[in-house]
Amino acid sequence: MWPRIPLLAAALLAAACTAGCERDPAAATPPPPPVEVHAEATGHFCGMLLTAHEGPKGQIHLASRAQPIWFSSVRDTIAFTRLPEEPRDIRAVYVSDMARSRFYEQPDPGAWVEANTAWFVVESEMRGGMGAPEAVPFSDAQAAEAFRARHGGRVLKLADIPDAYVLGPVDLGIGAAATPQ
Repeated sequence: MWPRIPLLAAALLAAACTAGCERDPAAATPPPPPVEVHAEATGHFCGMLLTAHEGPKGQIHLASRAQPIWFSSVRDTIAFTRLPEEPRDIRAVYVSDMARSRFYEQPDPGAWVEANTAWFVVESEMRGGMGAPEAVPFSDAQAAEAFRARHGGRVLKLADIPDAYVLGPVDLGIGAAATPQ
């Protein structure tokens, strides 16, 4: 019985060392920092220039790409992370930080927040890129609550935003606007 204990200990030590060697080196490195929207930045889903859209934006950094994937809205950014057909090698997700931006229409340069730490106002009267309902992000819960008080909606963390809100059909109000009075 005693000779088996050193053998068992050696096997456990070897397994622990091997497990450490098999770790993904990318997972051990810090995520890339956010980058600024450049003139040619194009929305992943809409194929249009980000500068042509008002409201908060998003960027996703993948391990398999040198440049971020851009989104003309935060709603689209979140949708990308939940769609099963999109890449899963996400290293970082950044969204415009409206707590640090002076104007809703064009968020300030450098005003980014990591999506997992942000507070989002959903179901407000404000619209994002392409005129769709927006998940308006804030790095500060009090700023999100103040925005909610002015524009309606609910304040949620990323994990609490319903899939239906970011993946469901979008009512752009086109039918209502075209109805004769």
